[in-house]
Order: sequence, then C-alpha cells, then structure tokens
Amino acid sequence: MNLPRLKIGKRASSHPDNFMKLMDPVIEDDPAFFDQSHFHRMLRLERMRTERSKKPFMLLLLDISRLIETTQDIKIVDEVKTSLNPLLREVDIRGWYHYNKIIGVLFTEIALMDKTFIDSVIHKIYDRFHEKLNPFWINNIYISYHVFPETNQELSAGVPFNLNLYPDLAKKGLNRKLSLIIKKIIFDCAGSAIVLLLFSPLFLIIAAAIKSTSHGPVFFRQERVGLNGKTFLFYKFRSMTTNNDPLKHKEYITGFINQPNTAAIEPGIFKLTNDSRITTVGHFIRKTSLDELPQLINVLKGDMSLVGPRPPIPYECDLYHIWHRRRLLSAKPGITGMWQVMGRSRTTFDEMVRLDLKYLQEWSLLLDLKILLMTPKAVISGSGAY
Repeated sequence: MNLPRLKIGKRASSHPDNFMKLMDPVIEDDPAFFDQSHFHRMLRLERMRTERSKKPFMLLLLDISRLIETTQDIKIVDEVKTSLNPLLREVDIRGWYHYNKIIGVLFTEIALMDKTFIDSVIHKIYDRFHEKLNPFWINNIYISYHVFPETNQELSAGVPFNLNLYPDLAKKGLNRKLSLIIKKIIFDCAGSAIVLLLFSPLFLIIAAAIKSTSHGPVFFRQERVGLNGKTFLFYKFRSMTTNNDPLKHKEYITGFINQPNTAAIEPGIFKLTNDSRITTVGHFIRKTSLDELPQLINVLKGDMSLVGPRPPIPYECDLYHIWHRRRLLSAKPGITGMWQVMGRSRTTFDEMVRLDLKYLQEWSLLLDLKILLMTPKAVISGSGAY
C-alpha cells in the first residue's frame, strides 16, 4: 500500500525514553483513553474473546515517539486523539500501547477481517490526519496494524507469532529474565552437555544397532514448530524404516486433536507404536524413550529446552484451535514436560494443552527441577514416553 506521507510498516518503531511525561494532564482528562497496563489487559481480554467467538480484531499502533522527541509539544497527543476519535466506534478500545511512545487502538467486533477492511481503516485515518494535523507531524507518525488471530497457514509456513499482539507475555518474560538466564546456562547448556558426555557410549551402541539392523541414517530429522512459531530441525534416533509416507500419522493425529473428548488409544500418544514400519531396534528405543536422546543436540543448539511443551509437527498446527496456539508461546519446547511426567498418557489433546498452559503460567526453576526429577520414573513406568 503506497501512502506517500504517512509512514506505514509491519512493525512499530521504538525509541529511547527521553520524554518527561508532558502528557499526563491530557490522559487524565480523557477517561476513555487507557493507560498502558489497562490497555494491555484489554488486549489480553480481546485475545481470549476471539478464542471463544472466532471473531477477529485488529490492533492499530500509532508510533509518535519520533514526533515527540522532535517537538516535545504537549498538544500532540491531544490533537492526534481528537483527529482519531470520530473514526472510532464505541466498541473500539484506545490507549497507550507504550507510554508516551505508541498509541494503540483495538478494532473489535469485526465480522470479517480482510484486506478491504484494513485498507479502508488505514486510508480513513490517513485522510483524517491530513485534514486536521500539521504536515510535519504526519511525516513523523508511523502506523502499523496487526490482526488476531494469525492464520494457520502463516504459522504452518514458519511465520513466527506476531509478538506485538502479546505485550503482556513480553512483560512476564522480562520479570523472569534472571531465572530464564539461569535455566539456559545451568539447566539447558550445562545439563545437556553433561548428559551427552555421560551417555556418549550409549549413543554409539544405539547408532551401531540401528545401522546393523536396517538401511538408512542413524538420525531421524523432522521440521518442528518451536517458540513463537519458529520452525527448527528436530533430531531423534531413527526407529522406523526409511521413505515412509506420513499420511498414516497425519490421520491418527487428526482424529486425536479433532475429538476433544476422546483419549489417545496409543500408549505413546504422538507415536504410532503398533506400526509395521517400526524396526526391531526401534521398538526398544521407543519403549525406553532412548530415541529421544538426540534432542539434547537441539537443546545445545538453543532450539529446545530440557523442560517445556512438546514441539509439534507443522501439520499438527493446522489442526489447532486458536487457544491451542498459546502453548507455543513464552517457552521453548522441551524434551520432557508436565503432562509427560503426570502419568497422563491416556488423556485427551485438550487436557494435554491445558497442562502445557498451566506449566507456562506457573513456570519457575523449581517447577522445572521437579519435572526433571520425575522424568526417570515416568520413562521407566512408560507413562511419560511419547
């Protein structure tokens, strides 16, 4: 879209905090204009409503930080709001997305979100600003728009989640920053390196057994979806014959995800255990979860963690409901996790997702430690293998 004077982009710009709260009186005089924390709460509520209603919404961001740094004029926000307000409906929500930097507007209750609607909104704002605002101001306002939910096609194609739609999760991540650093250095990097070193003789034995009993590579490589929807190459020991059609597994996963009240009938949930394509060695390493050991390489590479939600195959994400997608946010996928160690191998997919979301909500280093300590027992009993 070519709008010559109003800067349009996919992502709002960011600038240093050097404007000294000149606009506080303006905000206080406009009760319909929310502060940053309340606006973020409203954005979170709109995401939850969309998960239930399936009605999309659009987040519009007006980055005025460069303008404020240039002019430091108290009238800027008041005039931008005065120009914008006549274009908004009562159900639309406005406020600070980023205090003294970015104004946010939530366009809600939209029956159909398409390019025509988006173009209409942007052009109306563009025309209104040119009627009411100083041309210099207009050239220093940056507009971006973000639609929720993102399409399954975008996510399955490896397009990461748009984090502009999840500022509350970004804030939570900052609050956990020190703990996450400890997790990465001590749990993931040091822990996976030590385990790889200790189990290196076992790696060689398994590799030799695979090569001597079936044709094909030692490792099975597969694209998986990780943190914020980014894809990565996932490693396991090969337990099946080569050149297999994934259709049978797709059919099984489709039935499991699309029947929310039906528990998995396979002991491994996401593995087809009663499958003629599984080799003799494959049966053993699946039953003992030894086929998962190469995922320690993924942990060392930074794609995974020792503890976290299970990384799905892209075609699984095509089947996700909107609320299922939250399990891909906030944490890297893990080799083990909450539902794997709770003996829930015969559970429904929705229950498994709720356990992942519970883990994300309650995450702590202590919780990760508890899950790691519970994992050997779950593997031995077979209840946590997948």
